[in-house]
Amino acid sequence: METYLETERLVLRRFTTGDVELLVELDSDLEVMRFLSGQVTARDEIENKVLPGMLDVYARHPGLGTFAAHEKATGEFVGWFGLQPTGTAGVLDVGYRLRRQTWGRGYATEGTRALIAKAFTELGAERVVADTMAVNTRSRRVMVKSGLRFVRVFHVAFEDPLPGTEHGEVEYALDRETWLAGTRA
Repeated sequence: METYLETERLVLRRFTTGDVELLVELDSDLEVMRFLSGQVTARDEIENKVLPGMLDVYARHPGLGTFAAHEKATGEFVGWFGLQPTGTAGVLDVGYRLRRQTWGRGYATEGTRALIAKAFTELGAERVVADTMAVNTRSRRVMVKSGLRFVRVFHVAFEDPLPGTEHGEVEYALDRETWLAGTRA
C-alpha cells in the first residue's frame, strides 16, 4: 500500500480497482448519503463510473484525487478524503466521506487539516475551498475546525432537489497567506 498522507491516527492511500467493496459499503448508508444524493450508489455505478473517475484524476492530476482513509491502529477503512482540481489555477477543493461508525471521532477534521497543509506546503495551492448544503451543520463545523472560513451562500438548481436544498449551498475557503499566518501564531 503506497501511502499518500499520514496523520496522527489515519493513513491515506490511493484507491485501486480492488476497492469496489469499500466504496459500495460506504455509499450504501443512507445517512452517509443524506446530503450528497439522498440515495445509495449502485454497485455498477461505482464499478463503471465512480472508481474509474477516481483513478483517472490520479493520472491527469498528479498529487490530487480521492484517497482511501484507514485507521493507523487497526487498518479499519474509515472512508475517503479528497483534494480535487477546481478548474481554477491554484485553487483546490477539499472534501471527505466517512463511514457513520467513525463519526464523532475527529477524523473529518484531522484529515481535512492534513490535506489543507499538504495543499499549501507541497502542492503549491493558493486557495483551498469546500462546499456543502447549508443545512449540513456537521460538515460546516468540520470546515470551521479545519480553518476554513465562510465565504457565501449560493443556490444551485437541481433536477431532483434534496430536502434542505431550498436553503442553498455554502462555500468555505482558506488562502495560503491566512493559513501561513495561523501556523506561525
